[in-house]
Amino acid sequence: MANYTFTEGASTKPFEQVVEADMLKHIQHFEKELQKIRTGRAHPSMIEDVKVSAYGTIMPLKEVAAISAPDAQLLVIQPWDKTVISEIEKAIMTSDLGVTPQTDGPIIRIVLPKMSSSRRDELSKVLGKRLEECKIALRNVRKDVHTAIRDTEKDKKISEDYSKRLQDLLQKITDKVTAQAETLSSKKEAEIKAL
Repeated sequence: MANYTFTEGASTKPFEQVVEADMLKHIQHFEKELQKIRTGRAHPSMIEDVKVSAYGTIMPLKEVAAISAPDAQLLVIQPWDKTVISEIEKAIMTSDLGVTPQTDGPIIRIVLPKMSSSRRDELSKVLGKRLEECKIALRNVRKDVHTAIRDTEKDKKISEDYSKRLQDLLQKITDKVTAQAETLSSKKEAEIKAL
């Protein structure tokens, strides 16, 4: 959490920028989470964070192999060290992707199945959960800032009017950033339903 300071009569621009920057971090995280939700097109981000047991530790797949998506239904994994192929296969099979890797010499192929209606429903639920997590994070930022404003007012460092102005501004920023999250979610929902 950023250290929020308020000065009576000062421009509210720095306040807006700091609060919006704090909230946009959660939007960026939400965007990364959305990339992991499969919508019919293969994308390396779907599997790059799968945890692989390699070299006596647990590592993300992207740290032990090159991942590419040569077409819409295919992911290709090329391990940098052929000795970890079996560990990569095991990690993919135990992940929640619901796919079976096919080893072909030094590479692993993952053919993505066509999307069923039950899988679409499942992805819609996952999407709803991710959106709610993002909204909770945004509300937590708002709560922290709101508390800082109230405490500053209570300490008589800012007036009640200025406090009210900052609180109104805080709500506008929160509404704006929440709308961004909902727009991202709606686009992803449309992608899921279009399959």
